[in-house]
Formats: sequence, structure tokens, C-alpha cells
Amino acid sequence: MVSRRGFLTGLALAPVAVYAAGCSIGTSAPGSVGSSATRPLPIPPLAPSTVGSDGVRRFTLRVQTGVTEMVRGSSTPTWGFSGSVLGPTVRARRGEKVAFAITNDLPEPTSVHWHGMHLPAKYDGGPHQMIAPGASWAPEWTVQQQAATLWYHPHPHGATEKHVQRGLSGLFLVDDDEADALDLPKDYGVDDIPLVIQDRRFNADGTLNETDSTDIGLLGDTIITNGIANAHLPVTTERVRLRVLNGSSGRLYNLSFADNREFQLIATDGGLLTKPVALKTIQLSPGERAELVVTLRAGENVTLRSLPITERAGVDNAAEYGLDDTFDILTLRAAPSLRTSAALPAALIPMRALAAANTPPTRAFELQWFMINNQRMDMNRIDMTIPVNTTEVWTVRNKDNWPHNFHVHDVQFQVLAIDGNPPPPALSGWKDTVYTTPGATYTLAMHFADHTDPTFPYMYHCHLLHHEDKGMMGQFLVLGPGQQPAPMQMDMGAPGGMGGMHHG
Repeated sequence: MVSRRGFLTGLALAPVAVYAAGCSIGTSAPGSVGSSATRPLPIPPLAPSTVGSDGVRRFTLRVQTGVTEMVRGSSTPTWGFSGSVLGPTVRARRGEKVAFAITNDLPEPTSVHWHGMHLPAKYDGGPHQMIAPGASWAPEWTVQQQAATLWYHPHPHGATEKHVQRGLSGLFLVDDDEADALDLPKDYGVDDIPLVIQDRRFNADGTLNETDSTDIGLLGDTIITNGIANAHLPVTTERVRLRVLNGSSGRLYNLSFADNREFQLIATDGGLLTKPVALKTIQLSPGERAELVVTLRAGENVTLRSLPITERAGVDNAAEYGLDDTFDILTLRAAPSLRTSAALPAALIPMRALAAANTPPTRAFELQWFMINNQRMDMNRIDMTIPVNTTEVWTVRNKDNWPHNFHVHDVQFQVLAIDGNPPPPALSGWKDTVYTTPGATYTLAMHFADHTDPTFPYMYHCHLLHHEDKGMMGQFLVLGPGQQPAPMQMDMGAPGGMGGMHHG
């Protein structure tokens, strides 16, 4: 077994594709840039779309540079989708065919990955679907999954963290008849609020500080919600639904309200739970989503806060990873009078178990340092092939003393067990990303349906983006009967690290 020190020394000598930051090194102290006065929470606009005679819903996105007042009084160069930072909220219905025209106006290649979406591998937007500067990409697929809060972000191997840090993230909401029939808050921007939580560090001149300082990558001292610091949400209804995304690259959040009030968890990554779950705290690692419903009284203010991480057994250097930090995320300001909201339904969406908790595992994965099963990512290595229309059970163990999580493309999975025990209620629904406590083994069940491709792979990886960039990722093909692997070969010496693509 190589030592951690020896492994990291070797990594320092290995070439890894990263984005060259153009920022100075000095870091401002938290809160020292601009004013601490709150501003109204920006609500990402719904992405415009058109539906033609063919029934296809068409969207246009432009990946571009811009300038954003993330901290009041300070201008920060940022990247965004069809705007200066973040992106519009894409919305489509189950059963609907969607098509995108995406143009890259950045000075370097990027990609657009549809996180949590079940779709053909060639449109997944991973590191095999790079969009060169000035080029366009036109993915299209039929939405075939239940109502859920998904998201989209870049996935260029070796540079994902920097692209996301600069502002490239957006939500993708899937609707369906079953969810529409439930009496839930659903007025977008009024009582149904998208909430993208991220952390940033700033240089004295307002530019983003992109220097890595920890083993989990970029760790900020300023919380940014929907693109700005120090935000408040004017509330006009008795109940508010918060669609929360941990959009940070490495930071974990332990969300709670400052007065320790109870809230209802109604959905996780892949959609609504079978019934609301009453909680006072919920932990989200990078990439995870949760839909929370909170009840307010007229005239009151309550702050959504991130508390120190309590789930830290086995993690060395907890302070270095920000596990001791407390942050105010968003203040909810209730109006003097509130519109009455219906009580939450006692039952939400039924869920069929994919496998029994004691089902023998199909595959096993061990997470350590920047590796999965003692291997770093190789763009030209297919790690496994999976027959289409099969249910597999995977065990995932964090054998490290670092925080890690685990994300699988194309599927939503069920957490069958943690160290052989039933998962807590917060992990009882559909997931595509799960935090892995050091030393614990997570048993996951997933079904690989519909889409096959012998050439284009899907990814599985740690969603702490620095870990992903350093090689904590693998890839797999889903094959139909009689199909043989014919994987794409990537020319890693091409401009941008992966610009030269050809079929092998």
C-alpha cells in the first residue's frame, strides 16, 4: 500500500489538465469586500422554449463570460449560461422530447452535463462531449423520469471545479401529472424557490480566488446563494418550498433554521419521497439536492443556516475541510400578512423497491485519495460494461480519512443499506449522489434502462470536484444484446486536453 504522502508526491509530478487562473493570490477576509446589507434573492428566470409542430420543446443556451456583483459593491468576472452567472431554470415534462442549441463563447472548451438525467450517453455532456470555443452542440432526448429537481453544469475532465466555481450551474426541473396532482407549493419564484448554495473566496479586487488550499479543493469563506452574498427572500405565503442544491465544489452543508424549527423534507435528488419527513437538520454534500417545505408566521424573520458537520467520524483535519464552519445562508422575511397554504399531503409518490437489502452485490467500489478501486481516471479506459435493462447492486466504501461522495450518471439509485442497516429517512428516496462516511459501506440499487451505446460511456465519480478533476472517476458502457464495446478514443494531447476526438 503506497503511503498518502508518497501518493501525493507522485501526483504533484503528474500532468493533469487544469485551467490557468488569471487571479492574484491575496485573499480578502470574510465580509471585508462590500457591504453586509442583504439584497433580495435573485430568482433564476425560466429558460425560454418553443414547441414546434413536431412536439419537441427547444431551448437555446449560450455559455459566456460576464461580470456579477456577487458581493455588494464589488464586480467579479464570472461565467454563466445565457447570462453573467448561473443559468436559467430549464423546465420540461415527463414524456416530452427536448432539444438544445448550446453555443460555447468561452475562450476554452467546456461541456454541459445534465446531472441526474436519464438520457442517451452521447448527450450526457460528460468529458467525451466537449464543445470547442465558438462551436455548438445539439443534444436531444425524451424525458423519461418522474418529477424532480435536477441540474446542469460543465464536466471537462481536469477543469470541472474551475468551470463550476466561475458560475456555470443551472437547475433542470422535471414535471409530471402525479406531482402536479399533489397540493404542494408550486408557484415558481413565489412559494416554490430554487436555491443554489455555493461558497467562494475573493481577492481584494473582487476577482475570484482560485488557489487550492485543502485536500477537498476550493473552499470559500463567503456563501453565495443564487449568485449573490447576503440574500433575503421576501415571503408572501404560509408555506415555502425550497429546492436546495449544494452547488459547491467541496463544501458540505448541515442545513438548519436558526430557531431550530422543524421543516418537512419532501424530495431528494430523483424526486418526491413516499411521504414528508419531519427534520430539523439535513446534510448535503456537493451535487445533492433536497426539497424542503417550511412554515412561517406573518411578520417573522427566520434564517436558514449551515451548522458544523456532525457526521465526521474518521475524517482527519475536520477544520481544514470546513466541517467546523457556521454560515448564514438565507433570511426568510415573512410579510405582515400571508396567503394561507394547504396542509402538506400525508402521502406523496409511491416507490417500488429495486432490490432487497440483502441482495448480493454485483460490483464493489472503494474510494481513497483521488482513486476508485486504486485507479485514477483514464479517458481511454472503459472500467466496466453493463447489459441494458438490468438491475445492479453496488457497494461503495469510503476507505479514506477524507470526505467523499459518490455520483452515478444516467440513473437514480436507492440506498438499500449503510453497513447493513436501513438508511435514515432522508436517504429513503431516489438519489444520484450520496455522501460516504469514512469507513462505512453503502449498498445501492440501480436499474440501467433503455439507452445503449458501445462508443460513448457514462461516468461514476466523487462529486467533490477537485477529487473528480484529479482522477477519482471511472466510466462504463451500457450495451444491448449482441453489442460489443467500441469505445471512443480521446487524443489527450490535443488543444484543451481533450479536443481531438475520434472513434477507435
